[in-house]
Amino acid sequence: MKILSNSPEVLWDCHMHSEFSADSGTPTEDMIRQSIACGLKGICFTEHLDPDYPPTPDNLEFSLDLPAYYSRLMELKEAYKDQIVIHFGIEIGLQLHLGQYFHNLLKEYPFDFVIGSSHVVHGADPYYPEFFQGRDEEQAYLEYFQSILENLDAFHEMDTYGHLDYIVRYGPNKNQFYSYEKYQDILDAILKKLVDTNVGLEVNTGGYHYGLGEPNPCTDIIRRYKELGGEIITIGADAHTPDKIGYSFNKAAQVLKECGFEYYTVFKERKPNFMKL
Repeated sequence: MKILSNSPEVLWDCHMHSEFSADSGTPTEDMIRQSIACGLKGICFTEHLDPDYPPTPDNLEFSLDLPAYYSRLMELKEAYKDQIVIHFGIEIGLQLHLGQYFHNLLKEYPFDFVIGSSHVVHGADPYYPEFFQGRDEEQAYLEYFQSILENLDAFHEMDTYGHLDYIVRYGPNKNQFYSYEKYQDILDAILKKLVDTNVGLEVNTGGYHYGLGEPNPCTDIIRRYKELGGEIITIGADAHTPDKIGYSFNKAAQVLKECGFEYYTVFKERKPNFMKL
């Protein structure tokens, strides 16, 4: 385990998307140039791969041209090597039946970093309002968390778990009636599973730009992860456009300090490096 010194700022954004993700049209190079302009030391692209993603109203398909993505990123990594460090990552959309598929995939490419995320809950993505139609919000949230535990039982070869309470971005009342305490039993089971399998927890600042006033997951979950022995914390803004790169990282750093963390984590070649907050 390598400990690296750094300034008090968070200088790495380890969750971002570009034109290789179905939900972003931003040229990869534009994301790099903006990251440099923001003064970041390093970034990691984590393009989406969600096999068997269900049909959507906007006809998005979360496949990924991995050969093209890898080739382009290696070109840009070389071109900008004197200005910023660029890592090669992926965000995989977990579903129960995809464990073997992802196990094989992660052997095929030299990823630096792998985020495992739950976007699809038993065949539907809560990003779309249709997910909540005719359903109780509290029960929908509970089902989402139950699906995370199911996914972790089936597969845990990722480096970190992405935006653990992603669903609250899109609920009818967002996080107005949501709290760690309300779902404590299932959330503790998830966090214990992460700690036991050495999977990190992502602090995703997308929650701030979705108007939640907190990151994903919320502060109480981050604190509980620490209490249960969790040490691997990764940070990303989940940017799909240049203006969201490094979004509210100062707030994220403060949250981590308040929760008892002294370091955040940057993965290289699937190995954790701990950066001083």
